[in-house]
Amino acid sequence: MTVTPIDLFASAVHLHQDGQVRAKKRTVDSEPDGWQLVAFHAKSDTDVHADHWEVHPEAEEIVSCLIGKIRLCLRPERPGEAEEEIRLPAGTAAIVPRGRWHRIELDVPSSVMAVTLPRGSRLEKRTEA
Repeated sequence: MTVTPIDLFASAVHLHQDGQVRAKKRTVDSEPDGWQLVAFHAKSDTDVHADHWEVHPEAEEIVSCLIGKIRLCLRPERPGEAEEEIRLPAGTAAIVPRGRWHRIELDVPSSVMAVTLPRGSRLEKRTEA
């Protein structure tokens, strides 16, 4: 097998259950088997869909700020509670629990990397201000 560089910002890397690792051009659809690693540059909150909550019911997700500074927001688990906000400067990461609704906001343009099992993942429009 030939070893070649992978552009992480243009690819999705799939970590399959059988131990194979495959990179392919990023698309909306994810592969059903295994974990997925994605990295992206974000210039504004629009680039990280800050106006939507996201959930991964099948697995935890690790969210890492590679360059810049972001905030990982966790939706309250009970009515009346406040959002939790985790500040992630460059070089840090946080693990989002399985099934926990979350979103990202930028403090400055940033590069972000996330790894999760995408099966069953959903987005929901954020209704609160």
